[in-house]
Amino acid sequence: MAISPNVTFVSGAVYTATQANQYPFGIVAKAVSSTNYTLTTTMTATTGMSVTFTAIANRNYKITYYEPYVETTSAASGQTNTKIFVTNTAGTQLMQGFVSNSAAVKIVGSANVVAVVGNFSAGSITVIGAAAVSSITGTPLLQRNLFFQATLIVEDMGPA
Repeated sequence: MAISPNVTFVSGAVYTATQANQYPFGIVAKAVSSTNYTLTTTMTATTGMSVTFTAIANRNYKITYYEPYVETTSAASGQTNTKIFVTNTAGTQLMQGFVSNSAAVKIVGSANVVAVVGNFSAGSITVIGAAAVSSITGTPLLQRNLFFQATLIVEDMGPA
């Protein structure tokens, strides 16, 4: 196991910085959007989902991109593709997810969650949640509102 778990606490022991650093630091970056976004066939970062954080070397980060309602009611079969990138949509792709639709069976809406755990070099990191569709017929949409917000969140999970 790469992580030394904090299981040796005894009464009277001194709590050290090394032990404290074994714990996750929690949320380090978060973006939310309640604005609808009309999809195109081009993978785009203009979905309003972008965060920048300062990574610490040798720590694991969990990145989660959540779209509450992916409307794929087109007359043609296709897919809505959501991805997590570092830097920009031409940068390194970390993960992707798909919502498929069929011309025969319309999917009115479906939530899409894409998540990845990894570590980065120390320094400033920009993470982007992006989306596109494989074909355009009708108006495919990422539907959001005050109660159903798209979210991009980065969490420190502890030492790598």
